[in-house]
Amino acid sequence: MRRTARLLTATALAVASAGVAAAPAYGGGAVRAVTRAGSLQVYPSTALPGSQVTVNTADCGTKGTALGDAGAVGAGTFTLAPSTHAGEAIGQFKVPSSAQPGTYEIVAKCAEGDRNVTGDLMVVLSAAHEQVQPRGSVKTGVGGALGTDPVQTTAGVAALAVAAAGGTWLLHRRARGDGI
Repeated sequence: MRRTARLLTATALAVASAGVAAAPAYGGGAVRAVTRAGSLQVYPSTALPGSQVTVNTADCGTKGTALGDAGAVGAGTFTLAPSTHAGEAIGQFKVPSSAQPGTYEIVAKCAEGDRNVTGDLMVVLSAAHEQVQPRGSVKTGVGGALGTDPVQTTAGVAALAVAAAGGTWLLHRRARGDGI
């Protein structure tokens, strides 16, 4: 037991130290300007071609204005303006009727600072596609040795029933004190 615990501890320490060794190290006096990405909420997140989409964000500062880009889906640019919610910018665009199904990234560049916020829009061809339930079996490689033959399935169920009944009978005899 102790040997297993030591082995697991040593393995965990080795993995942790490898992660630290693989982490990038920044040194010297070099400073990199980083564009921070924020969150852009897309409503509805799943839309049909030709529908209106609203986007909003609270990550653009006090002015709350931004220039949106829905070019990935073919809708072009749009403006996000301050809304009635303090510090929140809101805008709208129309998904083109020629839009193909898929997931598209919507980007907005905040007017204050050097900040981009992103969100995802999924385009589907019909509302029925949203509620598709999976069907069929999953090929996991586990079980299924007997197949779907009803005779073999019935034989297996009968064997299990006999085993359960025999086990119950033996436990009952033991509880009564008759012995086994």
